[in-house]
Amino acid sequence: MAEKLALVGIGKIARDQHIPAIGANPDWSLEAAVSRHATVEGIDHFETLDALLETRPDITTVSLAIPPQPRFAYAAAALRAGRNVMLEKPPGQSLAECYALEALAKENGVTIFATWHSRHADCVPDLKAWLAERTLKKLTITWKEDVRLWHPGQEWIWEPGGMGVFDPGINALSILTEILPHPVHLSGATLEFPENRDTPIAARLEFADPSGAPMTADFDWRQEGPQTWNIEIDTDRGSARLSLGGERLEIDGALVKQGANHEYANLYARMAALVKAGESDMDLSPMIHVCDAFSLGKRVVTAPFHY
Repeated sequence: MAEKLALVGIGKIARDQHIPAIGANPDWSLEAAVSRHATVEGIDHFETLDALLETRPDITTVSLAIPPQPRFAYAAAALRAGRNVMLEKPPGQSLAECYALEALAKENGVTIFATWHSRHADCVPDLKAWLAERTLKKLTITWKEDVRLWHPGQEWIWEPGGMGVFDPGINALSILTEILPHPVHLSGATLEFPENRDTPIAARLEFADPSGAPMTADFDWRQEGPQTWNIEIDTDRGSARLSLGGERLEIDGALVKQGANHEYANLYARMAALVKAGESDMDLSPMIHVCDAFSLGKRVVTAPFHY
């Protein structure tokens, strides 16, 4: 029998990704939506999460597709009500919030899942398997996109807790922490803040690899024209290039796999498996890199940004 699920936050990502993925998975039945401004045809609508939790005790799982700033309060309420919780990335606006939610889930005997959709892109497992048999020599991440295209008019990303360019950049970090055969840590960062904003529009990161391999990430939200989501790797036995955010993989210059947009389908399949097993997945390694970047980063003030 399908688990009954409620989706909180009916914005662009919910309509483009969450709703189609839920509808295509027989393990889930979308029963309700929570939003102050939008509805989903054919299912119950609630303006507040409290109203949902009180009215629909039969709904076992809540998926949160809302900005990170209010997410802790929503997730905590759902967990205390005994509901499983699925968190859109990033899982919170601070590590302390995330650890507190993990503890709440355990205390209430329910599942919590910190999702990293780019980690579930089609070619990521292939690159991970390829790299596991080789010695890393160099890794370069280039993650550049146009904020006006992907976040039109969304002021929350420029406010404290919104993370700025790390909202997309954390996607690259989720892939990095998945494919590497060993952990790395941030050793330095430069963050560019528009003079009228509280979060960065660009970032340059450097990592300390145990074997000494140079490893950098370059994030920028000012890219116009073609968008760039690439990870390039040199090893002792060849090179690899992951592009399109994880949907295309080249080895030694030759295309070996071209995937499709299955990230959210894979996320909901993973959530279903966790619920059935009574387990949780709160891997916070991508978030740790972001928090370290804000801690270690040199701040550079740049031109003001306006939509």
